[in-house]
Amino acid sequence: MKKILGFASLGTAGAVAVLAMSLNAAPAAAQEVTLYKNPQCGCCESYADYLRENGFTVEVKPTHDLEQISRDAGIPDDFQGCHTGFLDDYVISGHVPIDVVNRLLEERPEIAGVTLPGMPLGSPGMGGAKQEPFKIYTVEEGVSPTVYSVE
Repeated sequence: MKKILGFASLGTAGAVAVLAMSLNAAPAAAQEVTLYKNPQCGCCESYADYLRENGFTVEVKPTHDLEQISRDAGIPDDFQGCHTGFLDDYVISGHVPIDVVNRLLEERPEIAGVTLPGMPLGSPGMGGAKQEPFKIYTVEEGVSPTVYSVE
């Protein structure tokens, strides 16, 4: 009987250790997104839902100053997305796929963030079928955007 109780205690201790490690694996700060969008834009709400479905907490802030918020974040006018989000120390502009967001958080490059310009059909939060690969660009103050990822 002592052997059985010993194995049960060992199993319980192991399960508690695994649970504790998994709870500490994801930094809480990386989970919160503040998303600025035009008040009437429904696809931005869909993108916020997409982020929520992928484990992020999203605060949506409707604004009529989206272009200026994007400029202040270092995003050139020609590269601005449909909405602008702030996550950790990064800006995420437009309908950027979650794999790219996660890659950014994992790699932590020395850039201000990434942008998927415009409102490409088939991108996360947008309806329709994907027409071509999505080109996601880097955002760096005073530096022309370069391709960060093609999805």
